[in-house]
Amino acid sequence: MEEIGIPGRDYLKEALTSCTDPLKAIEDFQVENGILLPSLRPMLPLLDLHGIKRLDFHNSVLEDLRDKLISQIKRVNVTLKNDPKEKEKKLKELLVKSFPVIKIKQLRPVVMCVLKNMSFIEDKYLRVLVRDKELYNDCDIVVKRHLWRDNQSLFGDEVSPFLSRYIKDKEAILYNHDSISSDDGFFSSSPKGRRQREVIQKLAEMIGNNVKLYDMTLQFLRTLFLRTRNVHYCTLRAELLMALHDLEVQDIISVDPCHKFTWCLDACIREKNVDVKRSRELQGFLDAIRHGQEQVLGDLSMTLCDPFAINFLASSAIKIINHQVTNEALPRENAILHLLLRMMGLGLSAWDMIDTQEFMEPKLNTGLITQFVPSLMSLVVDDQIRSLNAKLPADEHESAITIIDHTGPPPGSYRGFIEQNTVATTLAMHYTIQVTKYKDKIAVKRVLGLLGPSVKNHPFEDVFLHSLITYLIQMRDEFDAEDFCTVVFDEFFHPLIAHDNIVQHVLRLLKFVHTKISPTRLENLMKLTEPSADASTSSASGLPSSMAMLGSSGGASQMENLNKLHSDLKDKIAAHQASVAAAAAAASTEDKPDSFL
Repeated sequence: MEEIGIPGRDYLKEALTSCTDPLKAIEDFQVENGILLPSLRPMLPLLDLHGIKRLDFHNSVLEDLRDKLISQIKRVNVTLKNDPKEKEKKLKELLVKSFPVIKIKQLRPVVMCVLKNMSFIEDKYLRVLVRDKELYNDCDIVVKRHLWRDNQSLFGDEVSPFLSRYIKDKEAILYNHDSISSDDGFFSSSPKGRRQREVIQKLAEMIGNNVKLYDMTLQFLRTLFLRTRNVHYCTLRAELLMALHDLEVQDIISVDPCHKFTWCLDACIREKNVDVKRSRELQGFLDAIRHGQEQVLGDLSMTLCDPFAINFLASSAIKIINHQVTNEALPRENAILHLLLRMMGLGLSAWDMIDTQEFMEPKLNTGLITQFVPSLMSLVVDDQIRSLNAKLPADEHESAITIIDHTGPPPGSYRGFIEQNTVATTLAMHYTIQVTKYKDKIAVKRVLGLLGPSVKNHPFEDVFLHSLITYLIQMRDEFDAEDFCTVVFDEFFHPLIAHDNIVQHVLRLLKFVHTKISPTRLENLMKLTEPSADASTSSASGLPSSMAMLGSSGGASQMENLNKLHSDLKDKIAAHQASVAAAAAAASTEDKPDSFL
């Protein structure tokens, strides 16, 4: 209190220790420092008679005056909005007078209101706020932005729980063992619906219109993506930018070179279509990158590495391939297909580009258009012929089948490309999802086994497996056939089963199809999927301490989850086998003839 010229505890201590009459000293102190209103003094004894403490009375007056002062500060902010210099001058004067009492809880809201409405806060004030945890926690988010601006570690500590929650939310959908329908799958929500979720909105609020905080957040996302290879950070990068676009934060979207490209791509994903106009806009953005601006490719590639973007690009490419087959046209004749493959190549190279810091758009392999896509089209033609043959009468069906074998292995170029080219692998994944969705058993057996070696470490890995398992569950009756189980489990999953995330997907599949699988195979699969004691973790050095925790694989919690999933499935299988045995015993008892008496 002494700092603002009001006698405080030190003054009162001195007065009481040096006086001859303490009661008189207290009375003098009350008269000198009470409310300077003559008409009020006669009323104080009346309040005393009613049992109202002086402290309660003065606190009520303080609260009323505080609220009036806060409303006046807000009024200054509004009335001087068009005169920022005068506004800052008045607020600074108020801050100088009020800041010394910031540690008095009853007066703190006044100081915080002044700070909240200032566009610039001097470092001497910020240092006091950041050193006192209680003061920091009481700061409005507008004030905290000033504190975070020059304190990356502090900002990282605030942001990391939301980043962690975002990743957990995504993985919860991917590893959801109760989901059997594509309607509630990973891609079921709209782009706008996704970015209106609480985590995205909270991050957007924390950033506000502060470009430095936005750049800091993007750097966190780049670093975490680099450390973990988790493509959900790419999704977050795109969703955060579009959330700020929805909020019309011009200070940020006007300086982000990826804004227009991301906006256009978002519109395409929302409409589930790339028309000629949009394709020209997207191609124009890519072609407009000049020498010296190549670093923009790093952020563009992250935008395109978003699983929702990859899914859209690959799905659109498969649609065009089906369209070209129907119209008996060549793939090289479709310019939009070329652009989609180009963008997929850029997105799938995001991690390598950021890791090497060599910002160059990868050249599109011409063999994709001249060899791989035609081989993929031949598979589509075979699928269509098989479908048509199945509808023909028996005699015509047999004669058609003898003309050409539509069940043999895919062309050699198909296998060669999916082993060497990530764009080809991605298209093969989406083709596989397509035939699984249509429950084409023969097509699934032809291509699924070939994908096994190429799926691991592919950016689309978990998302592909989530969709694949969803549609394989719809084909549960096919697991009665041993040849189908051989393709799914031996050829596809067996080479990957050493990885925990693959085990989670296999356990989800087994949960719904275990009743169809032979006991011997089921027993072997349960042994293969039994979690081991080892849990790997990866470091994330170079990040704020709380941020570094996001770079680890969470081995302990993941192992705990796997153990529970495996144990639950084991109990479910045992319960099913017991019920089958009980039913068999009951049936044999009914069939047994009555014995002679």
